[in-house]
Parts: sequence; C-alpha cells; structure tokens
Amino acid sequence: MINPFAWLIILVLGGSTMASSIKIVNQGNEALVERLGKYSGKKLEPGLNIMIPVLDRVVFKETIREKVLDIPPQKCITCDNVSISVDAVVYWRIMDMEKAYYKVEDLQAAMVNLVLTQIRSEMGKLELDQTFTARSEVNETLLRELDIATDPWGVKVTRVELRDIVPSKAVQDSMELQMSAERRKRAAILTSEGERESAVNSARGNAEAQVLDAEARQKAAILDAEAQQKAIVLKAQAERQQSVLKAQATSEALQIVAKTLKNDPVARDALQFLLAQNYLEMGKEIGSSDSSKVMFMDPRAIPATIEGIRSMVGDRESLDSEPFNFESHNNR
Repeated sequence: MINPFAWLIILVLGGSTMASSIKIVNQGNEALVERLGKYSGKKLEPGLNIMIPVLDRVVFKETIREKVLDIPPQKCITCDNVSISVDAVVYWRIMDMEKAYYKVEDLQAAMVNLVLTQIRSEMGKLELDQTFTARSEVNETLLRELDIATDPWGVKVTRVELRDIVPSKAVQDSMELQMSAERRKRAAILTSEGERESAVNSARGNAEAQVLDAEARQKAAILDAEAQQKAIVLKAQAERQQSVLKAQATSEALQIVAKTLKNDPVARDALQFLLAQNYLEMGKEIGSSDSSKVMFMDPRAIPATIEGIRSMVGDRESLDSEPFNFESHNNR
C-alpha cells in the first residue's frame, strides 16, 4: 500500500507539471519555444498555450509593440574639428521574433552601439553650423541606414530623432561672441539704412516743398498779373466812360447855351463877360502855381478870344435852322 505522503508528493509533482505545461501569453507579446534545446518553429501566440512538460521550454519572450530606445549623449567631431555632444531617441519594433533572438546575442546593446556609430559617422560629414540647420536631413539619413542595418535582426526602425546637439564650452563662448558681433552688425546696418531712408525722405520732402512753393508763386504771379490786367481794363473803361460822359455833358451844355443865345439876344454880351472873367481867373491860377515863375498876358488878346468863341457858337440863323451838334463842331 502506498504511503499517503508519497501520494501527496505525486500530486504536488503532477500539479506542478501540469501548471508548467500551460502558458498564458499577453496580447502584444510573443514567445519562442525550444524542444530538447532545439527550436523547431514553435511560437506561443497571445492567449492560452499548451506545452509538453520537461520537453518544451520558453527561451525568449518579448513584446512586438513599438519600443523607445534612449541613446545616451556621446562625443562627436565634426568635419571642421569641433567637439560636440549628441544624444538621440530611436523608435523601433521587433518584426521577426526568431531573428531577433537567434541572429544577435543582445539585441538592445547591438542597437545602441549601431546607433552611436551611425551618429558619429553622420556628424563627421557636417560642419558645426550644418549640424543645427540640417537636423531633419540627418534624421532621415540615420533612419534609412539603421533600418537597413537592423533588417537581418528582424527589427524595423520607424523613427530617429536627434534631441540635443551641445558644443563644448569653448565653442559655445565663441558662438556667443560671434552671435553678439552679428547682432551688432545687423543693428548697425539697420541703423544706417534707417538714416539713409530718413535722409532720402527729407530730401524728397524738401524737393516737393520747393516745387509746391514755386508752383504757388507761379500761380500767385499769374493771378496778380490777371488782376492787374483786369484793373487796367476796368480803369481804361472807366476813363473812357468818364470821357464819354464829359463829352456828353459838354455837348448838352453847349446846346443849352446855344438855345439861350437863340432865345435871348442879350445873353451874348453876358456870355462874353463870363468868358473874359473865366479867362482872367485861369491866368490867375496859372500864375499862382508853384511851377510858374512869370506869366505874360496881353489884354488885347481877350476880345480876339471872345470873337473866336463867338465864331464857334455861330450866327443866329444857323442856330435857328438846325440844333447845335457838338460832334459836328468837333469834326469841323
């Protein structure tokens, strides 16, 4: 009869064996199984999997989801012999679990060393200034080269990003001095351009002001000349109208005198007296003028003057036959 303790041992061993034959794989993971130390292509998929106890053994279990590989900073030398420190981040995933385990011993270490080597190679092809401006091109080159290099390991590199590119302290100081000098240079250029534009605008404004002033003076001179011309025309018209009015007044006065002489024979002697008196007063005024010195007057000339005026008036019969016309006398 079997000892109860032995039954207990058998049950425990059997339970452990049965437990070891059942494997549960989480979603997103895969596992490789070797039988008697040899891989025969058996792979555990996500879910419940049955294995043969003692004969089957899980040798590699890894996720097939995308992973992030953090590359530590490393020293690089650019083609212009400048020391810089570069770090990066790599996104990758296992596409073939069998290759990832059997083609390389330590996949992650191999990935890190491969990325470091490629970064040093690419940084050595560039100058210092290009490392900052051509970062996207460097990322694309690293992605292409790493994807080709890791394909035999069953790995797919999906993205490579350079995070920090840090020059040495001496280089940083030199770059700061260079940037400071560049800023001063740009400031001086902008200042000179501003002064030049200001001078150009000022000269242009002065020229336009002079042109406007000359045009204003020209218009003022034209308006003044037109005003003077109009004034002269108006003055001439006024003088002409005044002469016409005076001539008309003289004509009417002579007609009145002629009518008076026609109607009153005594008025002829009175007219002679008035003419003689006016003649004497005119001589008196001429003699009292500042520009006159000596005036000679012949009293005998007064009757002759009166006779001349009488001849201008005409005889009584001509006055009776036609009215007195000043313009006809002037034409005579």
